[in-house]
Amino acid sequence: MSAAAFGALCVSSLFTVIDPIGVAPVFASMTARNDARARRRVALRACLAALAVLAVFATSGSALLRLFGVTIEAFRIGGGILFVLLGLSMLRGGDHASTGESAPEDPSIVPLGIPLIGGPGAMTTVMVLVGQAESVVHVAALAAALVVVLALTWVVLAAAPALLARFGATGTALTTRIMGLVVLVIGVQFVIDGVVPIARAIVAPA
Repeated sequence: MSAAAFGALCVSSLFTVIDPIGVAPVFASMTARNDARARRRVALRACLAALAVLAVFATSGSALLRLFGVTIEAFRIGGGILFVLLGLSMLRGGDHASTGESAPEDPSIVPLGIPLIGGPGAMTTVMVLVGQAESVVHVAALAAALVVVLALTWVVLAAAPALLARFGATGTALTTRIMGLVVLVIGVQFVIDGVVPIARAIVAPA
């Protein structure tokens, strides 16, 4: 896979899993009393917190897997199953809204940065994508994709009130379901990528 194609895969995977549009209603409710400038600051801190956490998982994920004796194939399968379940939940209309029931004074780190933006799905994604990287160029493409997606997330969150007014409840729900389908398909592909090497090893002649 070329670096450009891998970068596109990283962007699409991370964007659909982080789901900025799904996070936007929670962000808007938690920052309802803030002015536009304060909302932008909260969004920036949340995205930077998510970037820090995901960077740790991207750089140390393999070491963590080795520490617990887990192969990358097993992690791909487990991550793929998590994606499938997340995608099914999104297709059924589940979103992040329940997390916003009680808003802390500064929600930028918790719960916005972690776990809404840099949640288990995103952590799994970066670890799986690092495992799929074939060269340093691919790793650089993943890093660039992570920065791009979080920059887009900041834009969406900063403009959340205006976007929600334009999309409305129906538009937001439709977008969540479309992204849910994409997440489900990505999850199936991750499972396939994990199962195929194991199957080949089983059927390969001794």
